[in-house]
Amino acid sequence: MMNELIHDTTLYENIPSEEGRLPREMEVYKLLEQLNIPFKRMDHEPMATIEACQGVDKILGIHMCKNLFLCNSQKTVFYLLMMPGEKKFKTKEVSKQIGSARLSFAPEEFMEEYLHISPGAVSVMGLMNDKDNHVNLLIDEDVLKEEFLGCHPCVNTASLRLKTSDVIEKFLPFTAHEYQPVHLTGED
Repeated sequence: MMNELIHDTTLYENIPSEEGRLPREMEVYKLLEQLNIPFKRMDHEPMATIEACQGVDKILGIHMCKNLFLCNSQKTVFYLLMMPGEKKFKTKEVSKQIGSARLSFAPEEFMEEYLHISPGAVSVMGLMNDKDNHVNLLIDEDVLKEEFLGCHPCVNTASLRLKTSDVIEKFLPFTAHEYQPVHLTGED
């Protein structure tokens, strides 16, 4: 059964017209073009959870990344965790690997301030807005093994398919962000 939030399964490889789109979304497409990063894009109704994106996965031929915006208990260190959508997030597992005290979901005001993203649209693309490197990127090793990854273009009404190598080798260096690989099992 096709996800009821997907009305059009057309894949696009170009920048859409600006009509009806937020500037934050358009900035993603312009940057991808500037960095010579090809993409496939599809538009859909708002999808705020990884479960809602299951139909998008099939159409784009990818596994959408689960993107979690986290912070330490003092709310002084922030993380963006990219992990496979089917894995369970275990705070203790990540905290141990990065040498941090207990992590929790960061308040949405920091998400908006640092990444210019609203809840439900968290994406690695938001790092283009984090000019002062407030956010540390963590990527599960299974995401790094995939040829392509899926993410939102800073809004949850479209999804992108990008080459993982383009994100790592072109996008991240442009944003002056590095990443730390993590090994997540999703088990206790």
